[in-house]
Amino acid sequence: MRKIVCMILCTSFILFACSSSSEDAGNNKETEKITIANWSKLITEQTNLLVDEEKGFFSKKGLEVEIIPGNGGGDAIKNILSGNADIAFTDPGSLFFALDQGEKLKVIYNIYPQNVFNIVSLKENNLTRPEDLKGKTIGVYSLSSGTRQNLLIALHQAGLKENDVKIVETGLLNFAPLIQGQVDATAATDTGLYTGQQKGLGEVDVIEVKDYLNMPSDVFVVTEKYYKENEALLKAFLQSYKESAEWMIENPNEAAELAAEYAIDGQDTAMNLEIIKLRNKSSIYKEDDYRLGEVDPEVLQDAADTYFELGLIKKKLDMNEVIDDLLYEEREN
Repeated sequence: MRKIVCMILCTSFILFACSSSSEDAGNNKETEKITIANWSKLITEQTNLLVDEEKGFFSKKGLEVEIIPGNGGGDAIKNILSGNADIAFTDPGSLFFALDQGEKLKVIYNIYPQNVFNIVSLKENNLTRPEDLKGKTIGVYSLSSGTRQNLLIALHQAGLKENDVKIVETGLLNFAPLIQGQVDATAATDTGLYTGQQKGLGEVDVIEVKDYLNMPSDVFVVTEKYYKENEALLKAFLQSYKESAEWMIENPNEAAELAAEYAIDGQDTAMNLEIIKLRNKSSIYKEDDYRLGEVDPEVLQDAADTYFELGLIKKKLDMNEVIDDLLYEEREN
């Protein structure tokens, strides 16, 4: 009798233990954290990255994404080199400068294939070509930003050097100094220009840098060490990011509504929508062929070669050694 009671008690304990263990496993589902070093604060054009609480693009794959705001693409690179972040949301120019300094980096995703940078001036200043910028004061978002790098491209195409102009940092919303006459022109993006026009910028002349070099505006970059140690994790992140980008392309109105809640500049839903439409357009290669995230080695190589030929970097870079398109096989299938 004592044996039977003991067997019943032991069986009950084992069932209880298994049940508790199973319950704990369900409640403590392991998540993996990824930290992104952003080039900017959390702005409307990045809404697809900001709404995981609502949409679950990353969390459903067991990913917890944290975003560190930055002050230009150079900042983003510095944050992954220092170990403060895992992935840099940065511009190719900042990537080239880091590679030129001997840093070991990998490009894993092409965020915006189209060059969205420009140089904007008021009509009365009559600055319609890069040559006209000589001796002028030009605003940039920051000295480590894509606005400065793309300004340098335009200057070099006109045979000008950086010291042929005066470059000043004016911050992300850098059209106020232009309107107030503190600068003669300002380097910006297409979304920045749209925002400035909504705030009374008036008639302007626009020098589009893509007319001189149409390289990607932003890419995801990691250190070679992090890539080797976390390839599967990075692939899961990129699959989720691609899904989020597709969602924003297909649902711009919903994205504009959510931007009002999650983006620091998202107070005006109508403005959000136009900004999102512009950024969606720059995310794809062609209207009939999205190819989201595809890293084109030839395009990046041309850009790196241009930086070298113009003296912006000292070393000739081989981008085939740097690019690892983790989603290539999925796109091909």
